[in-house]
Amino acid sequence: MKTREEKKQFLKRLCNDQGIIGALAIDQRGALKKMIAKTKGSEADDNEIIEFKQIVSSELTKYASSILLDPEYGLPAADDRADNTGLLLAYEKTGYDASTPGRLPDLLSVWSVKRLKEAGADACKFLLYYDVDEPEAINHQKQAFVERIGSECRAENLPFFLELVSYDADIADATSKAYALKKPHKVNTMMKEFSDPRYGVDVLKVEVPVNMNFVEGYATDEVVYTRAEAAKYFQEQAEATHLPFIFLSAGVKSALFQDTLRFAKESGSTFNGVLCGRATWTDGVARYVSEGKEAAITWMNEEGRQNIEALNEVLAETATPVTFE
Repeated sequence: MKTREEKKQFLKRLCNDQGIIGALAIDQRGALKKMIAKTKGSEADDNEIIEFKQIVSSELTKYASSILLDPEYGLPAADDRADNTGLLLAYEKTGYDASTPGRLPDLLSVWSVKRLKEAGADACKFLLYYDVDEPEAINHQKQAFVERIGSECRAENLPFFLELVSYDADIADATSKAYALKKPHKVNTMMKEFSDPRYGVDVLKVEVPVNMNFVEGYATDEVVYTRAEAAKYFQEQAEATHLPFIFLSAGVKSALFQDTLRFAKESGSTFNGVLCGRATWTDGVARYVSEGKEAAITWMNEEGRQNIEALNEVLAETATPVTFE
């Protein structure tokens, strides 16, 4: 009973007063370095990565229920977050070894769930790339990997957020029509797999089950799914798990992400919130690099704040509160 109560309190710290997870994600490392380098024209240095995360945390956590950071560059930003803002810390190394088949995961070598908890985390987040159709020899490794993390989280009584990102080993472009046709099967099947209690997952962080750029009424080019078909995939996703689940923004623009949440709600999805990163702060990177810290702070308090407050309004209308047992 005491164990269950402790974990429940951790989870509550990650939600807003309505029981919805409106979390801000800036655990990007490799991706953020590339974004800075693209504007800067040269490699990003560590101090820039750390400072930008601090700016995002100090200015935007006033409007978020919690923030996801990495322990490599993000601990100063964790210290700068607003009072009563929950903290998730990432456990995985950034990226994956592209020279080895399977996008196999790896952990930060000097961290453990115990150390994440000691650093102030209210939850451990782990990112897993998963192709349900890859050989069992690959997927059994990934399943065992998640089981180990789940066991660590149980031992420390720390909530385990598993972020699942689908892919197809034979389709390089995840934004293509070819992948859009396969995405619902990939996303919903892996959700069902990792909802098994053996993995010890408390909350799933997942993609929406379709590429909205191919949905009738949202399509920028060719239509792959009718609105009715897309709605069915959202319903199937909700039925694939008994766990709370939240959506990741996958780098799409803020307006499309908000429209996606509305469509999910209309389709019968019972998602419990979001862990939203680039859709909130991505345009602030160029301002930071080209004009400096103060200009970035101004951007966060204007456009960044507008992005997150608009998202919060949509969440209030669309997300299902987490039920704490």
